Amino acid sequence: MTIRPTDTALKLPDLNVAGFRGIEDLSISRLGRVTLFAGKNGVGKTTLLEAIQLYAARCSYDEVERLLDGREEFITAEDEDGDEVTTVDWEALFHGRHLSVGSYFSIGPRENTEQRLTVRAVSLAEDQSKQTDLLIREYASNDEIPALEIEFGSEKWELPLLYHVRSRGRYNRLPNGKSRLPPVIRCESLGPGLLDNSHVAKLWDNVALTDAENQTVQALNLLSNKYAEAERIAVIGDERPSRVPSRIPSRFYGRRAVVKLKGQDDRVPLKSLGDGATRLFGVALVLADIQDGFLVVDEVENGIHHSIQRDFWNMVIKTAHENSTQVFATTHSWDCVKGFAQAAIDSTEVEGTLIRLERSDNRIRAIEYSEDELEVAAKQHIEVR
Repeated sequence: MTIRPTDTALKLPDLNVAGFRGIEDLSISRLGRVTLFAGKNGVGKTTLLEAIQLYAARCSYDEVERLLDGREEFITAEDEDGDEVTTVDWEALFHGRHLSVGSYFSIGPRENTEQRLTVRAVSLAEDQSKQTDLLIREYASNDEIPALEIEFGSEKWELPLLYHVRSRGRYNRLPNGKSRLPPVIRCESLGPGLLDNSHVAKLWDNVALTDAENQTVQALNLLSNKYAEAERIAVIGDERPSRVPSRIPSRFYGRRAVVKLKGQDDRVPLKSLGDGATRLFGVALVLADIQDGFLVVDEVENGIHHSIQRDFWNMVIKTAHENSTQVFATTHSWDCVKGFAQAAIDSTEVEGTLIRLERSDNRIRAIEYSEDELEVAAKQHIEVR
């Protein structure tokens, strides 16, 4: 049996998610430095990544807004002045989209309950509701104003369920008046698509002229061939030019990544090398920048050719270990699973964990694979997606 040292530094060594979106109750006994979630479309892989992101952010309004806006889950109503107000639909976060006083969801470690995030629907005290004119009319005349009680560790704070988005900071604080919430875990996310130029530029500013810059070039050259081997990368352009004629589309200005290829004098746009190169660069750039945090990647196989999956995962596992980053990714590709299994076996220091999610009787469950099982599956092409 293959034995790997236990990584005691993981912020999430195991996981329990209950009452969140389509997950009624899911328990995972072991997560790795790098964890790959496999499973069919619609089984709940992306939902699990969202739960991890929300946990890292301690359910901050900004993170909730980002997640729900991305799914177009918002509601529109009128405030007391008759003006139309749009806010996120918190109900969408609760299992079955059912929200009433007493409804709750929780996310966090299975064993260490003190580090678990719990969000519960409660009734906002009447004297608190009278302190604000920000509540939407639907609730303004009710005796019971719905609110969320958010608990993490020894801290609790309340948030009115519906209020004007621009004033969210007034209530996103602890009840004793402190504006500081419990420390968050830095979390970067990569969706099925590519990083936009502004995000790339921001990350690049953090790694330029450091050893981490070399990691991004090396990652890009996983795709290298004799015609297109990267020597250097840079991000050029102005973020906000002072004078840009309105007739010029926005894609023609702003900061963008360019590459110096071996044997060529002219630099070329990174995106001209294809989605695979852009995807590799994005993953390597985030891994190089983030330290002691989380990286979540949805549909990680996108743009990564099957022939380099093993090298890709070796890069991810190595960099995650060096930077104390915990990586969570999803896939429904056998080539991706096979490459991950091979890389996990290659590593002598880091545990790579594969978990297959499946639904039965409308409940989701996790099937965990040991590295021995991964090795057998990879060699014999046993289906584990």
